[in-house]
Amino acid sequence: MRLTPTERDRLLLFGAAELARARRSRGLRLNVPEATALIADTVCEAARDGRRLAQAIEAARDVLGPDDVLPGVANVVTEVHVEAVFDDGSRLAVVSDPIRGGATAQQPATDGGHGAEAGPDGPGAPAPGAVLPGPADRAPEPDVRLTVHNTATVPVSVTSHFHFFEANPRLEFDRGAAYGMRLCVPAGSSVRFDPGGSSEVGLVPIGGDRIAIGFAGLVDGPLDAPGAKTEALRRAAACGYLGAEEQA
Repeated sequence: MRLTPTERDRLLLFGAAELARARRSRGLRLNVPEATALIADTVCEAARDGRRLAQAIEAARDVLGPDDVLPGVANVVTEVHVEAVFDDGSRLAVVSDPIRGGATAQQPATDGGHGAEAGPDGPGAPAPGAVLPGPADRAPEPDVRLTVHNTATVPVSVTSHFHFFEANPRLEFDRGAAYGMRLCVPAGSSVRFDPGGSSEVGLVPIGGDRIAIGFAGLVDGPLDAPGAKTEALRRAAACGYLGAEEQA
């Protein structure tokens, strides 16, 4: 059986969550990876059951309490991001304060809103593994601006680091201009395109080694390899991606 990278990730998450459930049933308190996997899997299963985004997030917040996790875990796991498939398409769920009644909810935050308990250097110092805010850098300016029209009958959401060229085939925009680009939005966020609506988005180049693996399978390799863009446009046009036909 051939699985896509997204399907493999889902099975890996489910396996980690099942391990967490088994350990919790034996009376063990969960560590950070176990708690994170269980919360994220709860969102995915709620989506599979037909619940809406807000209902899935609420279900994930109720799955663990402070007595279910090791000391300090509630201070580290302050937010869980997971992309799940809902009835209206793939959506990014952000579960804030996922361990109800944990330290972050019981005491006032002294570290910019993350509620870390006192560390070894005294009161007010962050505990080991605490999430600390980074510097407030100025948001980057988009390199490309495109008008996107959603021709589908359902909303379509695209997450921050998705290769925008490979976004939903029912989104109509200049595919060639979007090649090798992602949305110019904060990491972990997404942009929603309503049915029949049009909106302008900003794009920036994908960084790092610029290798696109998975997504819609239109590239599956280095973005800047010779002929890669031409072949990706040909594949997109053959699969009916709007905005690619005239450029293929």
